[in-house]
Order: sequence, then C-alpha cells, then structure tokens
Amino acid sequence: MTTQGREVVVWFHDESTFYVNDQRKLRWVHSSEEAVPQPKGERASLMVAHFVSADYGWLQSPNGKESACILLKAGKGRDGYYTNELIVQHAKKAIAILEKYYPNNNHILVFDNATTHVKRADDALSAHHMPKNPLQYWGVTVAVKDIKGAVMHDSDAKPLKKKIPMTPAHFQDGIEQPLYFPVGHKKAGWFKGMAQILREWGFETQAKLWYECKGFNCPAGKTACCCHCFMFNQPDFVCVESVLETVCCEKGAQVLFLPKFHCELNFIEQCWGHAKCIYRQFSASAKEADLEQNVCKALDSVTLELMHKYATRSRRFIDAYQKGLDGKQPAWAARKYHEHQVLPETILREFDEAQTKLTKQTS
Repeated sequence: MTTQGREVVVWFHDESTFYVNDQRKLRWVHSSEEAVPQPKGERASLMVAHFVSADYGWLQSPNGKESACILLKAGKGRDGYYTNELIVQHAKKAIAILEKYYPNNNHILVFDNATTHVKRADDALSAHHMPKNPLQYWGVTVAVKDIKGAVMHDSDAKPLKKKIPMTPAHFQDGIEQPLYFPVGHKKAGWFKGMAQILREWGFETQAKLWYECKGFNCPAGKTACCCHCFMFNQPDFVCVESVLETVCCEKGAQVLFLPKFHCELNFIEQCWGHAKCIYRQFSASAKEADLEQNVCKALDSVTLELMHKYATRSRRFIDAYQKGLDGKQPAWAARKYHEHQVLPETILREFDEAQTKLTKQTS
C-alpha cells in the first residue's frame, strides 16, 4: 500500500503478560522419576508492550540495538500499571525509532479499543455531568500531580484532587466558544450551563429540553430528547481526539483503533501465542532475571516468516468483514481459504451453499 509515492507501513500494538509459573505442565518422564510438588499461583509476572508489522517484524532498528519493546513489572509496589501516560510515552518512543530508521515510509499505528488507549485529555469536551444552568464552581476533577507526573496523596493516602476548566467549544465557523462567562460579566468565571451554550449556538428550542433522560437511557435513535443527548451528538463533542491520536498526529504518525472485541484483526495476538508456546518450554525458574531473559528469547523466536503468515490470516478476517460476513462466517472463510490472502467475491454465495449442504446432511 502506498500514498503519495511513499510506502505505508501498518504497525500493530498490544500488550501481553508472561508469568513465572506459566510453564509446560505435561511431559513424558522416565519411569524412575518421581512426581515433584508444583508451586501454586502464577507468581511474578512481566508485561510486554510492543509494535509489530508484516513488513519489518518487531519495531526496532535494523541492527536490533534500539527497540520499541517495553517490559513492565506491573502491579502495586512494583513498576505500577500500563496507564495512558505510559502508552503515550511508548508511542513517542516508537515514532522516534521510525523517524530515525524508516523515514521514507508513512506509518500507521493501530491500537485496540481499550479504555486506556482511547482516553481523552482531562479537560476535553464532554457533555457528561454538565449542568443545565450556570454553576459557579463547575469544572473537571483531576488528580494533583508533582513535577515528575506522579499522583500526590494526602495524609490518609487518598489522591489529591482539583478542578480545572473544560476546554472551549467551537462555533460552526470555527470561532472559539468559551464555556465560562468572561471577565466583566456579573457571573464572571461561572460555567455557562448547557442551556446558555445551546442558545449561543442558536438552538433556542433544544435549550428548553429536559436536563437528561432518566439514567441517560435515551430512546433508541433519538438525538434531541434531552439537553445531554443533544449536546453529546454535536460535532464538537463527537470528534474529540484521544490523547494518543493528538500526540501521534503531531509527530506525523496516523492512529487507528480496532473495533472492540475483535482481537482476530490484530495479528500480534498470534505472535504472543507463538512466543508463549516457546516460553513454556523453558526450565522453570523463580528468578525474575530468568523470567525477563526467557521472555526476550521467546519474542525473538517469532520470525518474520511467521509474522507474514499471521498477518495474512488476520487480513482474511478483515476481507471477510468487508465482504459482508459476520458471526462465525469469517472464521469459516479463513479456514476454507487459508492459502489465500483475500477471499473471492463469491464468498457469500459459497457460504450459503455450504450451509444448505450441511442442513441436508443433518436432516
């Protein structure tokens, strides 16, 4: 795939966790060997976050000395968790390698639809919890952080919170629309409320709607049943970018998010599967240093040739969805045409014929 004469490279991102006790449990043994008690639980873990493409394999420099791989000892009292801040840092690290070693390609970073991936900026536009009428101290509640970005806590170990103003909206002509009354107004600094914001847009009728349908369970297909629903469906509120999209686009990389619950579209999942198969064959060790070493060896065992096969299989699913298949149909098509990169245009008819044949055999 090319655009403007430059080859487009698609990089798939994901995370996976390896455990110390996730080892092979069944094996052939000599008759003289006695059973050894096995440790309970999964014990120490190591999370791996990485990018992979069918063109270059794991995201790293050509000589392998610089890699976008991140190893995280996830958990409280360890390295913490893979938060949105870490994901953004990871994306920056990946883009830096791409700019340095693959500057002649256009790059697309593909992430799954996890909450931590699609998180928006703290002050991003959102109709959620907006009051209908003016309110003096309304804002977005966020955690207080120190200069290093760590969340600060009070004497009871509870996170400190503060309120910040929400970012402005925009009129249809692109002019910025502040959500707070300006200096000189009798309610300067107050949040305007949804009704006033809608009036400024020219939606006088909608400004008189109910504040919110009970539990925000609006009738299906309705977009103007209440103030919340109407504002929620306005372009300004619909088109808010995630932090990840904003950062990556500023650095020249495009971001795509996969549909929820469709891991079959991300071929890195198959790479994890192969790596874990190899990892489970290593000798068990309680040392975290051995855990890291074995994980790295397992990742290196996933060759570019295997990645080509995994990517082709995922693209068959993508092609099947594009041709109108759903449910179990894409899996059937992927098995039937496992040696093809794409499916024939007659795939829907073939599926119907196969279903008819199966029905006759079982009746």
